[in-house]
Amino acid sequence: MMIQLRPIEPMDLPVFYEHMQHKPAQHMAAFVHEDPSNREHFNAHWAKLMNSDAILKRSIELDGKLVGHIMSFDMMGDREITYWIDHHHWNKGIATEALSQFVQIESVRPLNGRAAKDNIASIRSMEKCGFTLVAEERGFAHGRGEEIDEVVMRLDA
Repeated sequence: MMIQLRPIEPMDLPVFYEHMQHKPAQHMAAFVHEDPSNREHFNAHWAKLMNSDAILKRSIELDGKLVGHIMSFDMMGDREITYWIDHHHWNKGIATEALSQFVQIESVRPLNGRAAKDNIASIRSMEKCGFTLVAEERGFAHGRGEEIDEVVMRLDA
């Protein structure tokens, strides 16, 4: 199993859209857009992402197959990460390996990651890559239609 990060290409976007249509994945990620099925909104959002040099963005490939994406961006003065793995490839260590590689190319520290408090797999991936729990917060999660608990993890070194 070989995990590789590469720059995101426009042809990746329809695959990302399909990845994000899985309802249990939306529930697990929790903090998704209000209507993940709205293709027009998806396209507009990704157009902004693709045109921003301030966002470090990579596609995640498993043995040459596109299985997800990972990015870092500025949010309210903090550098944050986000990632999404196609549900067909959960529980294979892909998020952990992709994150491990990503933190080698993203040099900004501290680097924050957030996850729903019950998203144990995502929290564990961050922990394995050196992130530590720094806060617990509550926020409205469109993927669940309610306010939920989330954790804020941070990588300092």
